[in-house]
Amino acid sequence: MKKSELKIVFMGTPGFAVAQLEKILENGYNVAAVVTAPDKPAGRGMALSSSEVKKYALTREIPVLQPVSLKSEEFLETLKSYHADLFIVVAFRMLPKVVWSMPALGTFNLHASLLPDYRGATPINHAIINGETITGVTTFMLDEEIDTGELLNRQECTIEADDDFGSLHDKLMKIGGELIIKTIEDIIQGRTEPVLQSSVEAQMGDVHTAPKLNKENCRINWELPSYRVHNLVRGLCPYPTAHTVISGKGKEIPVKIFRTSYSDQSHGFNQGTIITDGKQELKVACSKGFISILELQVAGKKRMTIKEFLAGFRDSELYKFI
Repeated sequence: MKKSELKIVFMGTPGFAVAQLEKILENGYNVAAVVTAPDKPAGRGMALSSSEVKKYALTREIPVLQPVSLKSEEFLETLKSYHADLFIVVAFRMLPKVVWSMPALGTFNLHASLLPDYRGATPINHAIINGETITGVTTFMLDEEIDTGELLNRQECTIEADDDFGSLHDKLMKIGGELIIKTIEDIIQGRTEPVLQSSVEAQMGDVHTAPKLNKENCRINWELPSYRVHNLVRGLCPYPTAHTVISGKGKEIPVKIFRTSYSDQSHGFNQGTIITDGKQELKVACSKGFISILELQVAGKKRMTIKEFLAGFRDSELYKFI
């Protein structure tokens, strides 16, 4: 099949997917339609808000489908009417077989990890949280299970010591676009050599999962070693953010932590103890070592540097982090 003859339907929702859609269009491919999430209420006024993929698709005059159910007859008939040869999925929901089996060339997904490692909804966050130094992106064919289809291509990416979720997200977003183009070219030229994930998993031994983030697994546990707390903060910055509580004087104050540094220095303090000069440094004792908080946000206030926070923080000896 020639490049000019290929018809693609793209499925995705967030900004990460927009970059991939843009790369496909830049390379001259015909995107016949886009499938994305329905508009939903957002903000104080609860006005309907569109996904980033929808906003971008409309600027390129691409038809947009927003099914509530991926199995509805109306949606399936409309999808069939585009006669697409290939479906491409990036950061969307699980597809039923009736959808992913529809195009003649199949459906492939881009995942932001080196599958089979870090299957799940939040692979970028968890790679940093777990202290990995290498991650990457993978394209794979869809099948009945989530993130388990045959592998097509993988591309590694280094996680630097100063990377957080935001910076790593942007790096993977860029190489993801390049890998998608390579995968499309391989498919239309018959160069694909799909590999079973089970065979790769057998060679790797242990593999990690990347479950959804929630209030519980985003809370800082000060009984962990300092490097693990630091990695949690990195893996959740700038969103959804690691959170904790300052307790003292009979009140508990919710706090989000955006940036930290850490040391492995031994000490005899209880976990959560605050050590500060009252001007430009605030350290928190962990089970091993200290966390130095660099940027934070107290509930109801703006994000601030530790120097700005300390200008209004008195009687630190009466408080601790819990």
